[in-house]
Amino acid sequence: MRKCASDCVRKNKKCNKKTCRYWQPYAEDLNCTFVTVQRHGSLTLKEVAARENLSLVRVKQIQDRALLKIKKLRPIMKDFLF
Repeated sequence: MRKCASDCVRKNKKCNKKTCRYWQPYAEDLNCTFVTVQRHGSLTLKEVAARENLSLVRVKQIQDRALLKIKKLRPIMKDFLF
């Protein structure tokens, strides 16, 4: 876990650093993606949709596009992907 997330957990204080790429508008998890993963493990698409106020279908579309991008990069990134 990143130092900033560890500090937030230790102080039980939500993160206000909205410019951080891991910040999320979910105060129950101190606004931090790392805290969410530590507390809940990986989330289902349904859970992500509820948190982001998106439909399940839209989250699935975003996931599919991201996986397609990774697949296209596979030849370039072969040393980093398994």
